[in-house]
Amino acid sequence: MRANAPYYFVPGLSQWPVLGSVAMFFFILGMSQWVNGGQAGPYLFALSMGILIYVLTGWFKHVVGESQSGQYSARVDVSFRWSMGWFIFSEVMFFAAFFGALFYARQIAMPWLGDIDNKAFLWPDFTANWPNTGPAGTVDAFQTMGPWPIPTINTALLLTSGLTLTWAHHALIANKRSQLIWGLGLTVLLGAVFMGFQVYEYIHAYRDLNLKMTSGIFGSTFFMLTGFHGFHVTIGAIILFFIMIRCIKGHFTPESHFAFEAAAWYWHFVDVVWLGLYVIVYWL
Repeated sequence: MRANAPYYFVPGLSQWPVLGSVAMFFFILGMSQWVNGGQAGPYLFALSMGILIYVLTGWFKHVVGESQSGQYSARVDVSFRWSMGWFIFSEVMFFAAFFGALFYARQIAMPWLGDIDNKAFLWPDFTANWPNTGPAGTVDAFQTMGPWPIPTINTALLLTSGLTLTWAHHALIANKRSQLIWGLGLTVLLGAVFMGFQVYEYIHAYRDLNLKMTSGIFGSTFFMLTGFHGFHVTIGAIILFFIMIRCIKGHFTPESHFAFEAAAWYWHFVDVVWLGLYVIVYWL
């Protein structure tokens, strides 16, 4: 990065946003076909993933090349920080919507449906308990997922990953390359183990607890919250893996390493979301 560059770098025309839009088009088309039993759905989805991987690989390579060639100044660095901050804020609002849906269903809608007036006119046999199988057993009986052992183990894994990532950051600032690589490698490994446990948890929920997406409002909010969080862990681990590759290649210095910081912000955000999930979804 050229800290004192007298200009603000403006990239030229790029094909990547257009190709990304094409990938999103085939993704939506493929998923809509797939969930409705269309034969072309899986193939269109696979096509969208192939285009998306091509776009991300080419786009990121292009941006890394701009960075390594010294195109970015301190002004660009400030823009990147504001952009990442607003992106994480949008993610906060994204998860707030799902936490809000859970709060509304549990603390507002459930007592309202169970009060005397609504029981008399809607469902006389309805009991306002959480979780709920609906009036007259409209939802198949299921068991909830408790906090022990897998969610608690996953909490320990993510908290530890936050420590290893912070260790890596301090190593980068101190220009200790080996500690930096070890810290990032351990962080990625802990994220992968977390996802392995979550996959096992989902298998256990479907096979042994009969807990599914169709298990009323509890099932839908449980899988939406934990599923989207798992998706963010996966994306974060992939980002950190490529940041580790860049660290191995020597792309960052103690003075200039915003890409590392952006990935770290994202990972710590994912950690905080999980703590909320762990308490609200698994314990309360």
